[in-house]
Amino acid sequence: MSDPTRFDLDDRQRAMLAEMGVRVWWPATPVAPAAQARLAGPAPEAAPVQATAPAAAPAVVPFEAAALPPRAAPAAGPVTLPVPIRPLAEGVDRMEWTALQETAAACQACDLCAQRQQSVFGVGDRHAPWMVIGDAPGQEEEQTGEPFAGQSGQLLDNMLQAVGLSRKAKGESGVYITNAIKCRPPGNHNPTAPELATCAPYLARQVALVQPQIILLMGRFALQSVLQTTEPIGKLRGQVHRYQGVPVVVTYHPDYLLRNPADKAKAWADLVLALTTAQG
Repeated sequence: MSDPTRFDLDDRQRAMLAEMGVRVWWPATPVAPAAQARLAGPAPEAAPVQATAPAAAPAVVPFEAAALPPRAAPAAGPVTLPVPIRPLAEGVDRMEWTALQETAAACQACDLCAQRQQSVFGVGDRHAPWMVIGDAPGQEEEQTGEPFAGQSGQLLDNMLQAVGLSRKAKGESGVYITNAIKCRPPGNHNPTAPELATCAPYLARQVALVQPQIILLMGRFALQSVLQTTEPIGKLRGQVHRYQGVPVVVTYHPDYLLRNPADKAKAWADLVLALTTAQG
């Protein structure tokens, strides 16, 4: 009897996982048929992954736990972000997309505006089931005006494509991508608490407008802004948290994964957790 917890991968998905440096793995929790169909792709000739690998085959990379952890937020200590240096524009929490983006682009509420070439607001389907939130834009992001550019963006795109998603797609395969910080910190310095506090209302409004089924936090500053905690990623990943009532999964930023490729297997496990959570 075939193992219902495994699924068929087409050549594109195998290539994406190979690019991530991750061998195929799937959790014990069954995936909804609709998700299996989307993941399987259009290649019926692809050979299914066997439930039991031949003796000569290399072992798959295991996740830390045999089954998915409980879907409950940990008892992490909250972080109180300071108030912005200067007041935000009025009504950010009620703005629609155009006004919100224009207000963020002209924001003067922290010192990041002094050297801003352009703000990096977000990209993708504004009604997507997935929302990806990173830390802050870097030089390439500021130049292109899109979050997750360059090698970091390529890795993110490969990760998303491995689970059937794309920043250019609409509907069920779509994803909306943004950062906790909308302006590039000079010299790519780590975002400060006041900077995170300044941009938090913009991010909160983006989440309210998108109304995603799942939020994927990539990086410790995205984690600090959304979950209001300074707990490390390693302690919070592998669990499902909540923000505005939306399930949240924490994982590593692509920049970190490029420097630490051994943790790509953990990032794949986080993507699987996010996918199964989004499918309910």
